[in-house]
Amino acid sequence: MSIRLTALYLMVAGLSIYAWKDWFKSLCGLILIMAIIHHEDMPSNMFGIQGFNVWNIMFLSILLAWASNRQRQGLIWDMPRHVSILLSLYLGVIVVGFLRAVVDRSHIEWYPLKDLISEELINTVKWVFPAVLLFDGCRTRKRVMAALICILVMYFVLSAQVVKRMPWESALGGAGERIQRTRLKICGGIGYSAPNLSTILAGASWGMFAALPLVRKRRHTLAILAAAGMIAFGQALTGGRAGYAAWGATGLMLCLLRWRKYLLLGPVLVILLPILLPGTVDRLLYGFGKTDAAGQEMVDDYEVTSGRTLIWPHVIDEIGESPVIGHGRLAMNRTGLSDKMMAEMGESFPHPHNMYLQTLLDNGVLGSIPILLFWGTLLFYSARLFRSPNRLYAAVGGLSLALMLAQLFAGIGSQYFYPTESTLTVWAAMLLALRVHVEEGRAQAAPEHHRIMETTSTVDEAEVAYAHGGEALVS
Repeated sequence: MSIRLTALYLMVAGLSIYAWKDWFKSLCGLILIMAIIHHEDMPSNMFGIQGFNVWNIMFLSILLAWASNRQRQGLIWDMPRHVSILLSLYLGVIVVGFLRAVVDRSHIEWYPLKDLISEELINTVKWVFPAVLLFDGCRTRKRVMAALICILVMYFVLSAQVVKRMPWESALGGAGERIQRTRLKICGGIGYSAPNLSTILAGASWGMFAALPLVRKRRHTLAILAAAGMIAFGQALTGGRAGYAAWGATGLMLCLLRWRKYLLLGPVLVILLPILLPGTVDRLLYGFGKTDAAGQEMVDDYEVTSGRTLIWPHVIDEIGESPVIGHGRLAMNRTGLSDKMMAEMGESFPHPHNMYLQTLLDNGVLGSIPILLFWGTLLFYSARLFRSPNRLYAAVGGLSLALMLAQLFAGIGSQYFYPTESTLTVWAAMLLALRVHVEEGRAQAAPEHHRIMETTSTVDEAEVAYAHGGEALVS
């Protein structure tokens, strides 16, 4: 056993034990670990036992400590009822879709049942719960700040790994095709798929920028700007064109909502981008300007969209076969669409590469409504916070809004509404924004009381206050 692996095991053991003293701090550590969850020294299974890995051990310990402490302290669950209902329906849709896949396995005999349960149910639902715990734990300004910093640091560390592993000349040398070839190294070295990594970093760079008003000292301002630049550069190196488009669209939306003075920088970026990052521009235009047999310029639809526009009509036709309830999880395989695409195009396409079409295909209109309503509700709350004059509200709302918008924009060409490990921090930011929204509403309802987001209440005092249904106390 290597020294690094031993140190990793000791760190995990320490955090798991410490969770029983302070589960919230261990939860923050768990969020940070998401940056290295697939590092070479991070074993996927220990002692040959499926699911017995570093992350699951830590999470289970934190979950049990959280449950034990909530019962001991008598804390009140205060997630808004309508959000709780939507979240429950969201998870219910996932479970129902999974059960339909289990019942009808005619086209997925190759998928062992234990792996189906592990990947399509457990390893989908579990990524939501750290965010739920974060919502329940962030009852003071100090804890909100801690969670915000941990999420941002996680993205910075993740982007630093991309910058370290990917050859810079891919983005700096005007070779978009080279980016396409080398981007796969990200999957092998970091563990996140290139499209997912590109999407979350697209939102994270703007989320880091949104935290700028929280600092006062010039060196801290420069540090945040440098971090935002690092994340944006890492995102450029991923080569994900949906992520590129999401980065631009997200930045534009944030500028329209609050940063209108920065709109003037848009044309400057358009001019500088081909000069500073010609490889990125070349990758974005990959497939355009091809010539046919007659020597005429043409657009290669397959290269431009990676075959997406060719499969979407077939997906839409299949949605029409069961528009109300859909076909359940793994619908592309179970309906035979993947086999059809393999026969016609030589590629199987296990999912539609469009998260809106996928949720309609899997869950129909009936199952898609609570999912879309949940995202719409959190998007609305995040946008309100982002426009708030309160700097902390705006920073939290900006981070959540940026990550959500990036997912929703990139979702036209990839991504999922199903929770994944790459979106754990997206969910964490969303429910952190929900926590701040709850506290904002509580403060408006009782302005004579102290607002916890504007104080430095101690954790113990806040928990005691909430246990009795009151406001957090000022130390």
